[in-house]
Amino acid sequence: MKDKAPIAPVTVRMATVDDVELLHRFSVDLATYEDEPDAVTASPQSLARHGFGKQPQFAALIAERGGAPVGFVLYTFNYSVWTAARGIFIEDMWVVPEERRGGVARALMQALAQECVAKGYKRIDLNVLDWNPARAFYESLGFRWIRNWLPYASGPRASMVAIENKTGMVRAMV
Repeated sequence: MKDKAPIAPVTVRMATVDDVELLHRFSVDLATYEDEPDAVTASPQSLARHGFGKQPQFAALIAERGGAPVGFVLYTFNYSVWTAARGIFIEDMWVVPEERRGGVARALMQALAQECVAKGYKRIDLNVLDWNPARAFYESLGFRWIRNWLPYASGPRASMVAIENKTGMVRAMV
């Protein structure tokens, strides 16, 4: 009987501009998993511009095992008046299917938690589809479904918001 080779540990690093093709591919993989294969309109070029320019709009971590990328998390920052502190909002997290249940998502979440502690952030928020089995994982980490809060999103059709004022209609881009 052959012994199994030891499994290489998961390492997590900050994404760089050199990772935009990978971030894009993982985002498309995630969208496909979520039955929205055409939902990703970002390109590697827009990810480079928006994530690694003068004023980055997001940050991302890459998980690797044995030097090969096996997952990522892309996140933004929020602010809570209730806690008077910033927090992290997870926009996307993806682990390649063959690496699931192998500690990749846990390593990514630990890295995010370490960032929160180091920077004085008070929480990590995320949304998860109701059918996604990852819900049990998040709950095992202490996340909870907020039953009386419903997420809302404006989506691409709500690019204009009309505001009524005393002089008539004022239009503001969203």
